[in-house]
Amino acid sequence: MIKQIKKTILCIIQTIETVVLACRKYKYLMSKRIPWTIGYSEYKYDFIGKIINREGLSSFVNGTLPAGYGYRLDERAVEYPWFFARLKENEQIILDAGSVLNHREILSADKLKGRKLYISTLFYEGRPEISPSPSYLYEDLRNMCFRDDFFDAICCLSTLEHIGLDNTRLYTPDQAKKESNKYSHLVAIAEFKRVLRFGGTLYLTIPFGSYKNHGWLQVFDSEMLNKIIETFEPTSMSKTFFRYENDQWNFSEEKMCQDGYCFDIHENKLYEKDYLAFARCVVCLEMTKGERGI
Repeated sequence: MIKQIKKTILCIIQTIETVVLACRKYKYLMSKRIPWTIGYSEYKYDFIGKIINREGLSSFVNGTLPAGYGYRLDERAVEYPWFFARLKENEQIILDAGSVLNHREILSADKLKGRKLYISTLFYEGRPEISPSPSYLYEDLRNMCFRDDFFDAICCLSTLEHIGLDNTRLYTPDQAKKESNKYSHLVAIAEFKRVLRFGGTLYLTIPFGSYKNHGWLQVFDSEMLNKIIETFEPTSMSKTFFRYENDQWNFSEEKMCQDGYCFDIHENKLYEKDYLAFARCVVCLEMTKGERGI
């Protein structure tokens, strides 16, 4: 009897949560679809969840996105599909470095089924109810607990820009993480290389353009991008650039993204004319760790 009551209560709670989420998304869609207003996050992850489970994911391989793609959405709209479009079948043991995959809509993606996922981040950020559950670890990405050559792939989306800066603003109460070290992220890159197996892949994305330190994140320029590549020393790699312009995300080129920047809602409450949500430009790196002895 008690078990049945608990099950009924849980069902009621889940139904209420579903209705609340639907109402928030509806309010967002019926408004001017302004980033970071009520319903924005719910709509964004619902949108991305549908994209990463469609055959339309091939758009992120052939280099042509649909008209109006990602209207008034931040860079997650291109980062997640870019990653899932490239994730290989033989990459079965995966590290989410930074907890960016830690959303129900993402964790339930078809392409993650049957794989072993570890999530490593500074501090507890919640755990979506999903089975099987990922393994969670709370640690500094510059000093990870994993043994050498452990992972088939590492996914680090829009996380590197926070390493070595003030993470007490949003991500952890640990005052030791209130830092200001422009190149500290290179230590994490060396760690990624250490824990990747030979032939494994690092999938990395960062905001790109004209360098700026926002205190809790930084925008990477070409010089910093090259240092990342030099530190990892990939045997093969690809660079993909995206730019938000004309009310949508599009593939771009490095030279067209040199003026990239971030609209930081924490600094500026006055939106730009196109309601840029966050990064104007992002670069996505796919880098392979060399075989033993290379």
